[in-house]
Amino acid sequence: MSRNKLLLVLLGSSLLAGCAADYLNNYDTMTLASGDTQKANELLQTVDPYNPASSNTKIQGDGARAVGVVQRYKVPPPPPPTTSMTVNVGTSGVTTP
Repeated sequence: MSRNKLLLVLLGSSLLAGCAADYLNNYDTMTLASGDTQKANELLQTVDPYNPASSNTKIQGDGARAVGVVQRYKVPPPPPPTTSMTVNVGTSGVTTP
């Protein structure tokens, strides 16, 4: 009977030790998987998270300027004019001792 009691005590203590393992694995440090949970929770509790100006559908713009930009994009500018200029590189009568 004492052997059965011993097995029962060992079984009971091992079951209780298994429950305590999760409690002992709590750490006071940050991990790489923690992320920005405080900011995420703050945004979840915000009543209107969007910018107030995001509902403005009347976007100011200049149509003529936009057309000019598109035209310059489609048609490349002409090449710069060529000049017939001669550049002499070298010493022109300067001698070094």
